[in-house]
Amino acid sequence: MTADERCATTGAAALHGGSRPHAVVVGGGLAGVTSALQLADAGVRVTLLEGRPRLGGLAFSFRRGELSVDNGQHVYLRCCTAYRWFLDRVEGAHLAPVQDRLDVPVLDVGHPAGPRLGRLRRSALPVPLHLARSLATYPHLSLAERASVGRAALALKKLDPADPALDGIDFATWLGRHGQSPRTVEALWDLVGVATLNATAPHASMGLAAMVFKTGLLSEPGAADIGWAHVPLGDLHDTLARKALDAAGVRTEARAKAERIVRRDGGWSVHTAGEILEADTVVLAVPQRETRELLPDGALDDPDRLLDIGTAPILNLHVVYDRKVLRQPFFTALGSPVQWVFDRTASSGLTGGGQYLAVSQSAAQDDIDEPVAVLRERYLPELERLLPAARGAGIRDFFVTRERTATFAPTPGVGRLRPGARTHAPGLYLAGAWTATGWPATMESAVRSGFSAAGAALSALGRRYDHPLQEAA
Repeated sequence: MTADERCATTGAAALHGGSRPHAVVVGGGLAGVTSALQLADAGVRVTLLEGRPRLGGLAFSFRRGELSVDNGQHVYLRCCTAYRWFLDRVEGAHLAPVQDRLDVPVLDVGHPAGPRLGRLRRSALPVPLHLARSLATYPHLSLAERASVGRAALALKKLDPADPALDGIDFATWLGRHGQSPRTVEALWDLVGVATLNATAPHASMGLAAMVFKTGLLSEPGAADIGWAHVPLGDLHDTLARKALDAAGVRTEARAKAERIVRRDGGWSVHTAGEILEADTVVLAVPQRETRELLPDGALDDPDRLLDIGTAPILNLHVVYDRKVLRQPFFTALGSPVQWVFDRTASSGLTGGGQYLAVSQSAAQDDIDEPVAVLRERYLPELERLLPAARGAGIRDFFVTRERTATFAPTPGVGRLRPGARTHAPGLYLAGAWTATGWPATMESAVRSGFSAAGAALSALGRRYDHPLQEAA
């Protein structure tokens, strides 16, 4: 039987009077899985297609010998209510807990008087007093710089991140207008901004920066408490996600790349290499370039604008020592090319008494294509400078993972390029962290986009949709 013949029965019940409509979700990252779960929970028959052999998109794990390795270190904040919903939905929240209270060790090895350790901590006081004590004692800024941070924070709290005017300027320009010195930008604003935006202040939209800082630091005391997976990401985003999809009745097909979608008989035909699926609704939950290739004519006013949404890389360095060299679960650095360092020993399954550290380098345009030998020569001495216990320690393994298109680039003006979930084509919807969620390219943005796409699809199908997030209902 040919693929064209098989298509006559795949999804035909919905198109020709069957009891349940059929939705095809293209893409098995967090956006696609979320859309599929939401549609299935509302009674829609769902097929999820993923071209890779696994789910999880750009937040996944793989095996390297005895190690289970995450492709990159991913964290989320307590204010990431959509991603927290996802963890609850796949029954994995206990595997990715959040700090009781924000506590970030910040080590400056570039200080003239020698290495200095500071901490960004919050108290239980209301906003903005929850960070006042930490800021007052933060050793990496002068007294005048600390005072200027407070004034800038009050000005930022008054902003509306959705104001289109903010999208047109860069974060550094705004910070300069509000008295922030280069040192203040380095030791505080970029410390947070690079990790969340994947861009330094001169290259970040003020609208997205305002969203990050206003939501994370100035909304409620615990908003910025940090959470991260204490197991391999694949356990959450693939294994548990598949289990949840199966329980919801979703047909999940891995190694099934959508090659073409065609409008047909009031519905859609989704073509893969081995099958044609007929559907009432299609959700494209793939990156912007792949979306552009699949979009039918007329679906967006100017589909080539998707190609104007740039990408930004993230580099991760993985170092396995023969002994314990770090006693904190993580820290971040100043005065060094090293950004954030996490202890991944327990989650990786490492045995033999060593320690496995993951070094996460955002906005890594300068390093992303460097040979492993060059990166080893550059970063191992830096880790020894930051961690005295690493001096003389044996290196059991050193390797690199590169995500050249890890996120969309949050450059000024990107907001006008990001499309919403709805297209001009009836029954066709878009999802992905790069769509118009108001958030930068995070796991939170991906899940929120899945909500939006599913909600729009269910509305068009005449189905009730109860948004999982009360504040977004």
